[in-house]
Amino acid sequence: MSAVDLKGRDLIVTQEWTLDELQAVLDLAVRMKKDRYGFTRVLKDRTFFMFFYNPSVRTRQSFECAATELGGHAQFLEPKSMRLKTAKTAGETIEDAARVMSRYACGLGIRILEDKVGAYGEGDALVREYAKWAAIPVVSMAHDKYHPCQGLADVMGWIEWLGPEGGFDPGGLKGKKLLMTWGHGALARSWSSVQEAILIGSRFGMDVTLAHPEGYDLDPDVIRWTRENCEANGAAFEITNDVRAGYEGAHVVYSRHWMSPDAYKDGEFLKQAEIERALKLTDWICDSGKMALTDNAIFTHPMPIDRGHEVTDEVASGERSCIYDVAENRLHVQKAVMALTMGAEG
Repeated sequence: MSAVDLKGRDLIVTQEWTLDELQAVLDLAVRMKKDRYGFTRVLKDRTFFMFFYNPSVRTRQSFECAATELGGHAQFLEPKSMRLKTAKTAGETIEDAARVMSRYACGLGIRILEDKVGAYGEGDALVREYAKWAAIPVVSMAHDKYHPCQGLADVMGWIEWLGPEGGFDPGGLKGKKLLMTWGHGALARSWSSVQEAILIGSRFGMDVTLAHPEGYDLDPDVIRWTRENCEANGAAFEITNDVRAGYEGAHVVYSRHWMSPDAYKDGEFLKQAEIERALKLTDWICDSGKMALTDNAIFTHPMPIDRGHEVTDEVASGERSCIYDVAENRLHVQKAVMALTMGAEG
């Protein structure tokens, strides 16, 4: 299916894959989108485990559909229904669980977000611990640091909207401006989708502007990576605390809430305090007035959207919104990732 060999690879963050490897996923995803039911033997008779610490809408639906359309099966698992060792309870270690799962399934997906960890980075550490012991590919289905499948779906959608008509050319993103702007709201959200988007956008040559109120800085390592990616591509990277300035000349606008670096204290996620703080910053909403400052930008979001806070209905449901195309692309990029890392040729 691809000249790039990804068999057995884990996918925890796109930054750890080469650009050729990411391109291979996108190329196959495009083929699978055009011929949706033409790859039904790739995972024939195989099972993909989905380990959900957090609930989901699109993630469970898209992975289950992906496994089915590849001829396999996706099995839903929840930690609360399993006897697993934690800091507070006795049970099976990650080593034992991962080794046993490897005897049953062809791959393992893990989803663990902000309210299921006691400090930023614990989710990433858990996913990597499973990957250390598993003999099958481990795929992040979103964790507290990154959301690689969402990032791939994002750029696939942006290329479809901004690239040449009738073709799929990732080079069409080079030189385009991505505005990642904080949005106020009634949700306290992790950095996963946001950090993934600026990382993968900068890998594909986009200029990146990160806009947020003071006190909402992202992971310093992600900022460093993004800056290095932009420098390698001769692209610009800027950070601003101005609610409007970043919209100037933007081609893609991504308005999403994310939590502050102070969201955890003494092993507790301070969700209500985060919400109360964010709701006061009412200027930070993507609306038609701000979109008018852009270069006819598309609006993007990983969903679920906090309408009326992160973005107005007029923009989210407008003719330049690509949210449903990006959501659909979750299915296609996940099929491609599963086929390339877990599947048989065919």
